[in-house]
Amino acid sequence: MHISRLDLNLLVVLDAIFTEGGITQAAAKLNLTQPAVSHALARLRDVLGDPLFVRAGRSLTPTPFARGLIEPIRGSLRGLEIALSEAAHFDPATTRRRFVLGIRDVLEARILPALLHRITAEAPGIDLSAIHIDRRELEAELAAGRVDAALDIWLGLPERIHRRLLMEDRFVVIARSGHPAIKGRIDLDTYLAQQHVLVSARTTGPGLEDIELARLGHSRHVRLRCQHYFAGCRVVSQTDLILTMTEHYARITNRPFANQILPFPLPAPGLDAYLYWHANVENDPANHWLRQAIAETMASLPERDL
Repeated sequence: MHISRLDLNLLVVLDAIFTEGGITQAAAKLNLTQPAVSHALARLRDVLGDPLFVRAGRSLTPTPFARGLIEPIRGSLRGLEIALSEAAHFDPATTRRRFVLGIRDVLEARILPALLHRITAEAPGIDLSAIHIDRRELEAELAAGRVDAALDIWLGLPERIHRRLLMEDRFVVIARSGHPAIKGRIDLDTYLAQQHVLVSARTTGPGLEDIELARLGHSRHVRLRCQHYFAGCRVVSQTDLILTMTEHYARITNRPFANQILPFPLPAPGLDAYLYWHANVENDPANHWLRQAIAETMASLPERDL
């Protein structure tokens, strides 16, 4: 039997008959008419293929099949009742759950320390999982509820994926101190003449900066492609390669190094950070709390941490 054939209300009726021992008593408990409960029992018998109850004097006795079902059904009904109650009356101070946040590493290092500090203080029973999600799968992950919210740059997602601007950002260029061709500033010709580091989780394909350069008729030589900006910044600190990345993350990642942080030599589209969530959870109290915590945490970060 496929569960799609089963009406949740029928399970409530089954539990009531089991508890009360009769149709009349179950009807009174559920505030239903006796014929309505009898009809529900008939539907249950048809769907489940078992009599479920047999008459014993003036009461109904559950069959072995019904006895085997009742505890799992009661557990499921109780779990659903608790979940619905928590959703309607979300209290971060007492709730125990785990939120899943889709986030890129450039935002992860920036917000997680302060966000976790806030969650620990306000919601000690809430845990957080920060995961990487392929941008092509983000809409499906949010729709399925496998991800509660996501932080990323502007993405052209459908209207059912809601968004909120968290922070403005832009490209900068990273070069080592003492670079023979770069001393405190960089122009386009110098930029294009250098060998570059590209940081990307993908094995092939251009970076956002390459797309912008191509749009303006330019290209560059990517000497090294690596997975993480920290590694890229360290390579830059020990070579003459240069790296293009977002300004706020550059100021965090380059703290251990003496690298120069310079303006990108071309007008480029903003790399603003957005918070994304599905329309299904727009009015969910728990998700609303999470979104507010993220937005307020980001807004509270001092400029040096942005």
